[in-house]
Amino acid sequence: MIKLNYKMKLYQESLKNMIKPTDTVIELGCHIGKSSRIIADLLTEGHLIAIDNSPEAVEKMENLENEYSNIKFISGDVRRHNIIEEVYKCANRCDFLSVDLGGGYHPDTVFKVYYIWSSTFKPRDAIIRNKGLIDFVNTSKLEEEFISENGYLDSYGDEGIPPQIKEFALWTDSIK
Repeated sequence: MIKLNYKMKLYQESLKNMIKPTDTVIELGCHIGKSSRIIADLLTEGHLIAIDNSPEAVEKMENLENEYSNIKFISGDVRRHNIIEEVYKCANRCDFLSVDLGGGYHPDTVFKVYYIWSSTFKPRDAIIRNKGLIDFVNTSKLEEEFISENGYLDSYGDEGIPPQIKEFALWTDSIK
């Protein structure tokens, strides 16, 4: 299942309802770790890999990483292939993908990030926090129905990471 929301309280409640204690969770856009703490508390046997590229995240997330044995923090840009590779070395699977990149209006970036990470890791469930995507979905009228019971889009199958998304010039070939 792919869940989409914007309000932080609803987002955090969804995390509590969707994450299982044994999950491997990848959190894209962990910021200073408020949601990371919630996730880590839920994971009694699982673990969290949290990624953010903001300078203010580093100290807070390193402190949280020292406090929780089930958190691994990576400081980096989730649009970069080397970050995906680094995460893949830590966990070559993901049960739950959390995408919270600014929460505001930049649905194109958020969707591309979701697409790349979910096509690589094929999570069981995913949650995306973004106002722009909600606005897009709520103002759309579907003429065809595609339904995925997974946390990734069934329509792209096993393509993996696309060779390049030219407007970013950040993506490279699939992880081998």
